[in-house]
Amino acid sequence: MQTTSDSFSVCIISHNGYGAIAGGKFGFVGGVERQTSLLARWMAERGHRVSFLTWDECGPSEEMIDGVRVIKICRENAGLPGLRFFHPKWSGLIGALKMADAEVYYHNCGECVTGQIAMWCRRNRRSFVFSAASEADCDPALPEVSSRRERWLYLHGLRHADQVLVQTLRQQTMMAGNFKVNATVIPMPAPGPTENDYQAPTPAARRLLWVGRVCKVKRPDRLVEIARACPDLHFDVAGPVYEDDFSRTAAAEASALPNVTLHGPVSREHIPGLYRKASLLCCTSDYEGFPNTFLEAWSHGLPVVSTVDPDGVIGRHNLGRVASDTTTLTASIRELLEDQAAYTSSSAAARHYFLENHAMETVMPRFEASFASLARHSSTSDL
Repeated sequence: MQTTSDSFSVCIISHNGYGAIAGGKFGFVGGVERQTSLLARWMAERGHRVSFLTWDECGPSEEMIDGVRVIKICRENAGLPGLRFFHPKWSGLIGALKMADAEVYYHNCGECVTGQIAMWCRRNRRSFVFSAASEADCDPALPEVSSRRERWLYLHGLRHADQVLVQTLRQQTMMAGNFKVNATVIPMPAPGPTENDYQAPTPAARRLLWVGRVCKVKRPDRLVEIARACPDLHFDVAGPVYEDDFSRTAAAEASALPNVTLHGPVSREHIPGLYRKASLLCCTSDYEGFPNTFLEAWSHGLPVVSTVDPDGVIGRHNLGRVASDTTTLTASIRELLEDQAAYTSSSAAARHYFLENHAMETVMPRFEASFASLARHSSTSDL
């Protein structure tokens, strides 16, 4: 562990993050959970006191994982329907926030919890940092926040955060225009292979990787169409399948195709192997923030063919191809796989862009500096 003379205490609230902090072998592990667990471990390695609040999924109510104090709030389905929102969920969150006794509290992803944390922090003179997970958090329609109560709580938290972080300049503009909130851009970090471990990919593998939750917003149905149109290519699909009709149907159609392998949830230790086997990463989503999958792909030199282009970086930096539908996705895939020079150029640009903008040693110190500045203004009195 590296210690610093200006160490501070930070509490990271990530209700679904237990699977990620425990190694990704079980539980829900999405992009937000991946990012919060990386942040927690890095901060602990730097000598800061780190607490990590999650649902109680298994094990003791409190445990240490890689130097991070993991505090369980309650079970997600605990309590009586209609009442569990207040107890034990909200009351449990308050108890866990108090146990953490941190100078800075950090939450990623817009939801009712954002407002609950902001209220507690203001009442107890602690600093609160909110980080947007995607453009949905910056959209006045709030497509990921369902009820009026949750919308009010999210907006309350957004407007009372001591600092708001976003991943892209576009999100920064949206926050200012839609909510009159001044946000700071900090790109998302990701680990990647070292120069000694790095192996440049090749189009000859003719293998495409799709990573994410098999759910409607990720549009796995588009991937099924592409796979049907490209029987000579192989598609690896990694991620949990949601329990709704759309997701189950898409998963069933994908698994029925001979050139698709549906891996289901993949542990963190096995994900790099899928990137190393692939020629391209394919994204078919309706919207995204700045996907971890893009960063992971670029760290391995994989070009990305995508329906979304955060801040236009794919187009501006030659990191792959941007498409609007299955027809243009398929054409872009073919172009890169069949043009060796275009593929090599995009692959080299992807690796360079990752190292310059998203490597852990490049980005994490910016989070640290932000937290350190806020920690100096937090109350240190006992709760």
